[in-house]
Amino acid sequence: MFPFNFEWIWDMGHVVFMGGLWYALTILGIGMTYCIIKSVIDTCRGNDEHHH
Repeated sequence: MFPFNFEWIWDMGHVVFMGGLWYALTILGIGMTYCIIKSVIDTCRGNDEHHH
């Protein structure tokens, strides 16, 4: 069942679950966005340091 279905009832269990789901997705999205932006900036700067 999805929230856009008319049978969805917003009881406390659904609120906690959906809140936790969106909290986790937000944290993952922010982390991935940071890594992508940092890699683009590092690539554009041309830092050719080899750390092997």
